[in-house]
Amino acid sequence: MGYKVPFVNAVRNYELIKDEIDAAYREVMSRGDLIMRGQLRSFEQNLAKFVGTKFAVGLNSGYDALHLSLSATGIGPGDEVIVPAHTFVASCSAIVNAGATPVLVDVGKDFNINVDLIEPAITPRTKGLLPVHLSGWMADMPKVMEIAERHRLVVIEDACQSLGASINGKGAGAWGRAGCWSFYPFKILGGYGDGGAITTDDPEVALWVSRMRYNGEDRETGEYHGHGFTALLDNLQAAFLDVKLRHLPRWIVRRQEIAERYRTRLSDLPDLLLPHYDRPGFTHVYQNYTVRAKQGNAFSEHLKEHGVEVLTQFRKPYYKHAALRLTDRGFPETEALSREVCSLPMNVEITNDEVDYVISTVRQFYGKG
Repeated sequence: MGYKVPFVNAVRNYELIKDEIDAAYREVMSRGDLIMRGQLRSFEQNLAKFVGTKFAVGLNSGYDALHLSLSATGIGPGDEVIVPAHTFVASCSAIVNAGATPVLVDVGKDFNINVDLIEPAITPRTKGLLPVHLSGWMADMPKVMEIAERHRLVVIEDACQSLGASINGKGAGAWGRAGCWSFYPFKILGGYGDGGAITTDDPEVALWVSRMRYNGEDRETGEYHGHGFTALLDNLQAAFLDVKLRHLPRWIVRRQEIAERYRTRLSDLPDLLLPHYDRPGFTHVYQNYTVRAKQGNAFSEHLKEHGVEVLTQFRKPYYKHAALRLTDRGFPETEALSREVCSLPMNVEITNDEVDYVISTVRQFYGKG
């Protein structure tokens, strides 16, 4: 259906920065800069600076960032890695495909890993922690890093949904051995196709990933350093992302303004839990504005029927899919939020009138119109 308020509007977003995007396209195409050229290096440098790390390495997807980061830090067969039960399946699949065993733990009210459940899940085989920063809000990284240091564990951050978020001024993707990023089109920094990256302060991790992304080859010497992958960020996408990265700070401010507009008009609805958390030092960038509605599908279907496109990730937790052969140890918070979760339209191209229409539609459902 043609939604009155789409979840995102890629065409309108392009029109906001059309001249800059078109100029980047012309520069790449007129020079034939298609693979590993200056645009990729520029974006990597600017991304590392934005995140607050020494290095960034552009990759083909967020999944590649996770998989290569795990392998780069020595995680493999015989190892266990702790990961939240509520996340996109790629967070877990990367562990499996690195040869390790995922150990799932439940999440808290903020959708992120419940740090109080991490240590009970640690065994002699545990080698890594993979916290996920969902929807623009970071997991409790000071506590995660404290646990990791005490147990000598590797931390890989799945920061794919939270570029620009921070805790006490330290950005997502700058805490662990590596931070992993996705530039899927509808992310807070999205390309025009898939893409990803890692950020790290570790020169060995950066070098290993930069080689493995290109079939294991060191492009300077031609020497192969292992059986690698085809996982390079496309140079044209890097040029587009570099343009968008310049706009990201003000786009984050706009997202925060929209979130406050939702909060002001919806906070009186007792059956709707809003994604606002009172934690000093934590900043929320609102990749998604994810609410919890006690009425579950009835709530989200009402919005869709009235022209508001919403996202309901993840109604069926990934560990419930039999083909993945994962251990379900019982995750009550994940089960509850999976029934209730609903993300409202949140993007920089949305107008205040459209936000107000979403608000009025929500209030109508609760008889508060």
